[in-house]
Amino acid sequence: MELIGLLVVVLAVLGIVGYLLIEWQYRQRPGNDLELSATDWRFETYEPGRYALSFDTVFTNRTRTLEIFIPEVDIDYELLSSSSLEGISVKTEITPAHEDFPARADNYWFAYIVKVGKATQAKIKVDITGPDLSQLKSLWVKVNYLTYGPEGRIPKTGHLIAPLKFPNPQAANSWRETSVAHVLPIPTHLLTNLDNTVDIVKKYVAPCAQPGDIVTIGETPVAIMQNRLRHPTTVKPGWLAKRLCYYFMSTSSLATACGMQTLIDVSGPWQVGSAFVLGAIAKIFGSPGMFYHLAGEQARLIDDVTGTLPPFDQFIVLGPNQSQQLVDKIFEETGLKAAIVDVNDLKAVKILAKSENTDEQLLIQALLDNPAGNADEQTPVVLIRPRA
Repeated sequence: MELIGLLVVVLAVLGIVGYLLIEWQYRQRPGNDLELSATDWRFETYEPGRYALSFDTVFTNRTRTLEIFIPEVDIDYELLSSSSLEGISVKTEITPAHEDFPARADNYWFAYIVKVGKATQAKIKVDITGPDLSQLKSLWVKVNYLTYGPEGRIPKTGHLIAPLKFPNPQAANSWRETSVAHVLPIPTHLLTNLDNTVDIVKKYVAPCAQPGDIVTIGETPVAIMQNRLRHPTTVKPGWLAKRLCYYFMSTSSLATACGMQTLIDVSGPWQVGSAFVLGAIAKIFGSPGMFYHLAGEQARLIDDVTGTLPPFDQFIVLGPNQSQQLVDKIFEETGLKAAIVDVNDLKAVKILAKSENTDEQLLIQALLDNPAGNADEQTPVVLIRPRA
């Protein structure tokens, strides 16, 4: 009997170990990891009564050993405008551009296999017509595609956001006076994940700048242009995120399960978990805010839903990546000193990165009153001209 009992215990242990091993391997696998992105977009027509846009997109299989199917694709959209959309019509079309299969004449999307480490392309066309399109601000294209693979049938959505209104950079003339500098908030089109920061500086800032000026850009617009954003539908809150988020103030971007999970995905569960414990201990002994120092830089930079302008108010936006390299590149290509900044209406100014030999205290004093604004001013770039 003792032998039988020992055998049962051994089998039970082996069963548990086997289960844990299978579960661990499963969690390491990428599943239906197929990602949609845009490689280019353009206006085919830009007239008062018609906007015709085209997007070059690519579906990339990001797995190393798995083939992923794309059996279905369809297009949805939203128009953002400063007035009614009555009388405006929109037509959308997506055409596959597979290397090995020609597109069908009836535009039917046939099921396609994206092989390991490969990608396939598609072209999206959007035709907008109406009596007056001048009030339109942006177009939000939602590409709904079904992935079929190891995880079963998993629906996913790719987001493409294009500006439709473009201010004249020469019209930026609202200079403001501070104790240390002249400050000019510069309006731009709605900056999206299809834009490039250096190109924005060349287009909107260069016509207004002179030698010695410093261009500052908000950290959230920079992150958006770097495509550092996640729609909450793509975030899967785990055990840790669902519990820790309750301990943060309701105004914090970490007070929701999705916001907290985004931080965990970036910093890792061990760093966030230990930062929470050590931060709680430090708070008891009179040192609040330690969590944000220990949980990684993104803990202070993540903007949860509602944290920025529509339609990005529907997304979780992380902080920018490689900020120092970016300001160095701006200086290299434009000759303008630059800084990536985080500023709010509470007179809090944080400099994430700045060009060499740039006076940080001058930047802080010039931006103290938040000239870019926290509402829908759409002036993400501020030009600083130091006083002589």
